[in-house]
Amino acid sequence: MTTPDYRTEAEGLAEQLVAWRRDLHQHPELGYRETRTAALVARVLADLGCEVRPGVGRTGVVGLLSGGRPGPAVMLRADMDALPIQEESEAPYASQTPGVMHACGHDGHVAMLLGAATLLARHAATLPGRVLLLFQPAEEGDGGAAAMITDGALADPVPAAAFGLHLWNSMPLGRVCAQAGPLMASADILRIHIRGRGGHGALPHEAVDAIAVTGQVLSALQTIVSRNVDPQEAAVLTIGTVRGGAAFNIIADQVALEGTIRTFSAAVRETVLTRLRVLLDGITVGMGASYTLAVQSVAPTVVNDSTVSEVARAAAVQVVGNTAVAWCPPMMVSEDFAEYQRYVPACFMMLGSGNVDLGLNVGHHNPRFDFDERALPIGAALLATAATRFLVESK
Repeated sequence: MTTPDYRTEAEGLAEQLVAWRRDLHQHPELGYRETRTAALVARVLADLGCEVRPGVGRTGVVGLLSGGRPGPAVMLRADMDALPIQEESEAPYASQTPGVMHACGHDGHVAMLLGAATLLARHAATLPGRVLLLFQPAEEGDGGAAAMITDGALADPVPAAAFGLHLWNSMPLGRVCAQAGPLMASADILRIHIRGRGGHGALPHEAVDAIAVTGQVLSALQTIVSRNVDPQEAAVLTIGTVRGGAAFNIIADQVALEGTIRTFSAAVRETVLTRLRVLLDGITVGMGASYTLAVQSVAPTVVNDSTVSEVARAAAVQVVGNTAVAWCPPMMVSEDFAEYQRYVPACFMMLGSGNVDLGLNVGHHNPRFDFDERALPIGAALLATAATRFLVESK
């Protein structure tokens, strides 16, 4: 079997892909609440002749498309959840749900995977194997990938490889990154609680000022990466929220901080966490305070398998041409697609969806985010091509 010209076929699906995407954009749903989205996905997959398992990982959907010839299984994945953002777009398909918006392109991801499923179903009779179609809930920090894995999404059949795809507005329309090695950083959420002893603002000697302790902590944290991490490595430690104090004349007894750590290396991550604890120990003891620290792992590092990435790159060249396939510098954003990579050799690809001329270059997680919908058939073709090439080359 030769790989079909999915790009040409996908362009014929463009109107349907846009319709799916705009419907989902108008009706965004937060993590683990994607019931309407899941129902649409399940309906389309059933119409394509797929076996459908709803409710995987709470609100996820798994479809199984069986080819007409024996062979391995390959997995394709899209995330479905939206973000708690009030949309500011004036598009006619803007969100109809107050305070919730598809501001990261997941509506497009769902549409592209439904498109890929449609393309693959057309050629199912000649496919040498099976395609596992994962529509995942709660990618945005809520553990959706891990929930699907725990619920058996990878159990039957066990995929021999996996592909994922993210629209990316920082890249021009149609550019593709499909490369081996680290692509996205691991992410941890930090929650630090500083406890002092409250008192009257005029009597500081009778209190332990949690705000003063926090100031020392914030200053010291800036040295962790700059003075403890090899400059040839990469790490980010950001404190995003600081909450404390009740009135102008009251010395605060406690302050809560939240932040994040991003790294590409388990060793660097451990260095950052170790130094964080050492500094917190020293500062709080020295100032008569105490603290608690909670570290929540959001996602490991996305590291693309070399063999699977070769398939992905070949698929990209077939779909967009060699000159449109680029190398992406590793990014400090995170993706829980990395959870699947613990169990399955995989490649996570980036697809350019930005268009400066049309004003479609606003960054992700922005209330005015939108993308060039001409990326949708490209993404559908890319996923279908990668899956087909893997099955054919695995014979």
